[in-house]
Amino acid sequence: MNIMSRFIVFTCLLLIPLQQTAAAATEKAIFAGGCFWCMEAPFDHLPGVVSVTSGYTGGNKKNPTYREVSAGGTGHAEAVQIVFDPSKVSYDYLLTVFWHNIDPTVTDRQFCDSGDQYRSAVFFSSEGQRRAALHSKAALEKSKPFKEPVVTEITPAGEFYPAEEYHQQYYRKNPIRYAYYRNGCGRDQRLKQLWGSVAGH
Repeated sequence: MNIMSRFIVFTCLLLIPLQQTAAAATEKAIFAGGCFWCMEAPFDHLPGVVSVTSGYTGGNKKNPTYREVSAGGTGHAEAVQIVFDPSKVSYDYLLTVFWHNIDPTVTDRQFCDSGDQYRSAVFFSSEGQRRAALHSKAALEKSKPFKEPVVTEITPAGEFYPAEEYHQQYYRKNPIRYAYYRNGCGRDQRLKQLWGSVAGH
């Protein structure tokens, strides 16, 4: 092996730990809050969030389609998977943003959409996330500005299936249709009733 070949091999060996460290530096959070179009935007611009992907989780069918999930019966919920850097944004803060963007007082429904595919849920992927989610929910029960109980599920994460490409970043791709849907569904109006000035934040 000549000097140049050795140098290339040595450089590659140095890069492997760096790549592994970079991959290990991010975590994933999965939240369901009704229509996944409306759950992308609140997280998309947060410092420390690497990506937000719309998809399906919590069901019993492999590789479900939007048509199957939206029709009900697969057990899946529309959800978002958030890849984030915990050194820049904490899981606790993501939970706060989650609560302020959902109606946690209803079962198998969010705003104008009904069915278990539109349920609200925190899907935890570690013991730390489970404890944080339970603590966050308990704290919310004590401090909530509304009378109804908090019924949002906290459940183990299963397989997450990314939704079809046309659903990804829908609020950016189709801003007029998105705004029409969101307003027609009464989402912001209800969030304001529940959360007041912190709605959506």
